Amino acid sequence: MTKSVSIITVNFNHSHVTDAMLDSVFATNTYSPIEIIVVDNGSTIDPVPAWKIKYPTVQFIRSESNLGFAGGNNLGIKYAKGDYLFFVNNDTEFTEGLVTKLVTTLEEHPEAGIVSPKIRYFDQPDMLQYAGFTPMNYYTARNSCIGQFEKDNGQYDNLTGETGYIHGAAMMMPRKVLEKAGLMPENYFLYYEEMDWCEMIKRAGYTIRVNMQALIYHKESISVGSKSALKEFFMNRNRLLFIRRNCALFTKGIFWTYFLCVVTPRNILNYIKEKQRPFIGVLLKAIWWNMTHSINSTDLGYPVKK
Repeated sequence: MTKSVSIITVNFNHSHVTDAMLDSVFATNTYSPIEIIVVDNGSTIDPVPAWKIKYPTVQFIRSESNLGFAGGNNLGIKYAKGDYLFFVNNDTEFTEGLVTKLVTTLEEHPEAGIVSPKIRYFDQPDMLQYAGFTPMNYYTARNSCIGQFEKDNGQYDNLTGETGYIHGAAMMMPRKVLEKAGLMPENYFLYYEEMDWCEMIKRAGYTIRVNMQALIYHKESISVGSKSALKEFFMNRNRLLFIRRNCALFTKGIFWTYFLCVVTPRNILNYIKEKQRPFIGVLLKAIWWNMTHSINSTDLGYPVKK
């Protein structure tokens, strides 16, 4: 019996972008059975009534508040019935065979806990965004996205297999893994939650994979902009939080020394150079949050539209 797939995506104030994603699913997908679940994460104008008319086979869920990336996806999980859960950003567009190829990966590799496809930039369709991740250096909280900004000539197609981390723009997992590893952590709100989730999945005994034969296109940073105070805060706050949640005391000590003595002064100098002085306060606020909050705190520490 063919296993079912739940495609879950989250929308926030960009219903036309979600429209394009849904249209791409209907235009390219041949896998069956699937269900599509769209969570509207408290958009200013409720798009659900119009969506229900335009896409009668899609299940729409409206949250009156912005639950963040993880919270929105976790809400979608509550309604999902699929054997496999495929989480995709609403600013992606599908290609032919995408779902089938990812399902095949998980069926052929029962040790796999989650898998991402190859990702290219939508506005530069021959340019790679993601071909896997290198392992994390926990002393610096740095790793590399393989292939990013390179023209895709198939140079990484042989890397299909285990990788450091999936990419949050597109990730499929079996329901049984979700039940063992747990839901996506919601206290990040934006950024790093999928990396923390990978750590949870690895601790549950599974591997992380990439399938370079499957392809999706991504419209980068639709929701928060290419650079904003919101992005700067959560990128720094959550980088610190990720290490706090996933590393031993000795590693944390080295990382904090590195972050405070190297990263912080370097970023401040860059903010001054780039005439973005308000970001200095944002960075310091991100550091202070981690010094005053527990690793499971639900206080975001930054005003977001709820």
